[in-house]
Amino acid sequence: MFGHSLKLFELFGFSIRIDASWFVIAALIIWSLSAGYFPQIAPGLSQATYLALAVVAMLGLFASLILHELAHALVARRDGLGIGGITLFLFGGVAELKDDPKSAASEFRIALAGPAMSLGLSGLLGLAAMVAGGWGLAGLLLGYLAMINLVLALFNLLPAFPLDGGRVLRAWLWHRTGNMLDATRRASGAGTMLAFVLMGLGVMSALSGGGFGGIWLALIGFFVLNASRASYQQLLMQDSLRGRRVVELMTPDPWTASPGMSLQDIAERVMLTHGVSFVPVVDADLVVGYVDTHLMGKIARTQWPRQTAASVMAPLDPSAIVAPGLSAQEALKQMAAGPHRKLIVQEGQKLRGILSLRDLMGHIAVVQALGGGTGSADRAGP
Repeated sequence: MFGHSLKLFELFGFSIRIDASWFVIAALIIWSLSAGYFPQIAPGLSQATYLALAVVAMLGLFASLILHELAHALVARRDGLGIGGITLFLFGGVAELKDDPKSAASEFRIALAGPAMSLGLSGLLGLAAMVAGGWGLAGLLLGYLAMINLVLALFNLLPAFPLDGGRVLRAWLWHRTGNMLDATRRASGAGTMLAFVLMGLGVMSALSGGGFGGIWLALIGFFVLNASRASYQQLLMQDSLRGRRVVELMTPDPWTASPGMSLQDIAERVMLTHGVSFVPVVDADLVVGYVDTHLMGKIARTQWPRQTAASVMAPLDPSAIVAPGLSAQEALKQMAAGPHRKLIVQEGQKLRGILSLRDLMGHIAVVQALGGGTGSADRAGP
């Protein structure tokens, strides 16, 4: 999901990672707190003091976000769901669920865990701020962190998917209708409406002198819009593939090349003749690699008659191979997680076919044109 993340540590068995984009928001938080917030509420301090306060406050927000996502992750693990880890990025944090919740009750518990943690932190920090009120800077920091956790909880409780409140809404709709896909569609629609409201408010604020705050609000709205639509489309694709196996959707008995075949022959006798861009290389009935148009394009055409498949082919690796009995959903996940958009289908050592992203998308398009998924998203509520 995040291509440039750095693992920091493990907490309760979860990998805590930070995406490169987080450093952008961290720098902006430090700048806005040191230049605006703290000088306004505590005038007369040195710039070095304001900067130190801002850095500590940013680290406190960092810890608060981790605890918010950790609450989601712990409840999800208790409900039997796989967790890929916790990653902080530009717009906050995310606990990466490997599986969809199995019931509306599970979705409800997981969704509420994060805001509940933030509300609890806000209360505890608020009490600590009152106790430390006479301690000067400590009370100042604790008060800020109490406020920011309250904002984090309330914002996430907005009924707009994929925010936590939107997931609570989806759980309620799912419980009422028994249909997870339809509940996701309606909750995603609420997310889209909120996104447009946020973008509109952000633009108006920026135009009326709100400066960076308005721009940031519009960016959050844009993020919610994309995340809402992407989450629904992902579930839609998974539902359309539900119950299907690789062997049902693959292209069987693909055209192949031998290791000693020249690139010229592969281009003319295989790719152009049969209209294929991906050619497995087979030696004594064993797949040893593949040649595609991308690899061919790296070799000068004048070299094609002298270069063989064996000299340029890409070797096989586990991410390029699937078994015919694998579910189509898992195959799609494998494509999304790896660099390959075409997978070699093998049974034992025998080549059975090629599964491409086009094969999967074509099936999804037909299913949707016929009126939706398989109906297996109609799962029971609690």
